[in-house]
Amino acid sequence: MSYNEHLATRIRTALSIFPEEFSEKKMFGGLAFLYKGKMTLGIIKEELAVRVLADKMEKQLSLPFVRPMDFTKRPMKEFVYVAKEGFITEMQLQEWIELGLEHAKSKL
Repeated sequence: MSYNEHLATRIRTALSIFPEEFSEKKMFGGLAFLYKGKMTLGIIKEELAVRVLADKMEKQLSLPFVRPMDFTKRPMKEFVYVAKEGFITEMQLQEWIELGLEHAKSKL
């Protein structure tokens, strides 16, 4: 699998405003962005894969262009896929990044 390089550049630019340091790792056939070794979000083909706290999953799944991450053919706990229509603006992308970072920080 491949991932959208333009989206990776957008994410790197968005991450640059955070004081936290992020790393990158190839995962799920795409590219993941990690905070202190914990996945925050990633790119699989043209979509975002975002870690979301359990108590926020229902709300996020009710949004347009969001569905459970079913990489293994069944929904994965605390993961969502976001279609490209769900992060057109930089503000939308930033919101997904913040959700993923919140999840990662909760696991430290």
